[in-house]
Amino acid sequence: MNKYVERLYNGIIKENPTLVLMLGMCPTLAVSTRASNGIGMGLSTLAVLVLSNLVISLLRKVIPDQVRLPAYIVIVASLVTVTELLIEAYLPSVYEALGIYIPLIVVNCIILGRAEAYANKHTPLLSVFDGVGMGLGFTIALTLAGAVREILGSGTFFGLQLLPKSVEPMGIFVQPPGAFLVIALFIIIMNAIGIKTRQRQLVENGCDGCCAGCTAKCETGKETAK
Repeated sequence: MNKYVERLYNGIIKENPTLVLMLGMCPTLAVSTRASNGIGMGLSTLAVLVLSNLVISLLRKVIPDQVRLPAYIVIVASLVTVTELLIEAYLPSVYEALGIYIPLIVVNCIILGRAEAYANKHTPLLSVFDGVGMGLGFTIALTLAGAVREILGSGTFFGLQLLPKSVEPMGIFVQPPGAFLVIALFIIIMNAIGIKTRQRQLVENGCDGCCAGCTAKCETGKETAK
């Protein structure tokens, strides 16, 4: 797989920041009451993540190790301020819906984590693709969670009435417990997919002699001994 495509795949599926790495849970649980809120927060974070990865990668050989984290926070805070002002100016409805969670992007562990774990060690282009992948993964997770919570909790989808008015929405899904239930469901699905993938790899590639994981090579060894 191309290394740039791999960064996108890792961020969206293999290393999804919300559903696999369990990062950025505060905004995920707080703003995912509607699908539109999920898209707004996800794309805002994506923009900051891509730009911060790019700037930090460009300056990785200039920033002293002793002030690395403070420098990252200054860079991210500057980008978040610009993003917040743009959203307030051109998307006031999104700004009102997301509220305090836009400036809190500064301390989002996804952004600081990717800056330290990846952008600080790789080229600018790879860092940009890493930011795009992680940002898309975060956006998809928030949007899916918001869509499920909005449909079940309000009976609407992107503000449009979806369920008949005779059907009583389950209000718990727009409350904090509903967020935990929906995220837990998605995590269960991701884990189930991962288990199947691992089982398929063991069947196709063998187990490198690990009898606890697979008996294929052990059975082959027994046949050879006979």
